[in-house]
Amino acid sequence: MTFRNGLNSLLRPEDSVLVLIDHQPYQLANVNSHDPQAVVNNSTALAKTAKAFNVPTVLTSVIAARGGKLFKQITDVFPEQEVIDRTWVNTWQDEKVVDLVKATGRKQLIIAGLWTEVCVAMPAIQAAGEGWDVTVITDASGGSSTEAHEVAIQRMIAAGVNMMTWMALASEFQRDWARTEHVDELTDVLISHMGGSGIAYMWEQQLLKTPVENNAG
Repeated sequence: MTFRNGLNSLLRPEDSVLVLIDHQPYQLANVNSHDPQAVVNNSTALAKTAKAFNVPTVLTSVIAARGGKLFKQITDVFPEQEVIDRTWVNTWQDEKVVDLVKATGRKQLIIAGLWTEVCVAMPAIQAAGEGWDVTVITDASGGSSTEAHEVAIQRMIAAGVNMMTWMALASEFQRDWARTEHVDELTDVLISHMGGSGIAYMWEQQLLKTPVENNAG
């Protein structure tokens, strides 16, 4: 196995492309590895993070007429973008999706989707075998059981696929707080989707803007 280490192995927004796969009602109904509400939150946060850092994002569903449209929370992030509706279970066998990814000229391929053991594992393993630097965002994905999700992760790691969570990805994209060009957009994502940390940030801003009364004397 080739170990993933060194500075060049970290993800860079300018080299990354995101594919969001099958975040649809049918799949969500049988996600048992995560709280379904958390999957919606995390996948939306991932989409917003990609947009904040100008990372090209491909949206794809499978037979949406039966399984339902992609979560509105995701498509609202990219309101003008076409959702590619497939028949292939394995997204990486759909030429339209692959052609869009290749057209970006980027090699750091980021994937999240439902379910982890099927619609994430298949394209991740195939793309890794074709030389792509593949990362799966595990908390924006979900399996039909905890075992299914975890076994899929083990299978993908064995195939050389990198695993991250959406907040780890956002931090890796930001890398240095002195880089201010995306800070405002990232802060909005954290406030909306990072739970207690987002609330704490707003509280901090409230305290910083609140005059301190002088009760001396």
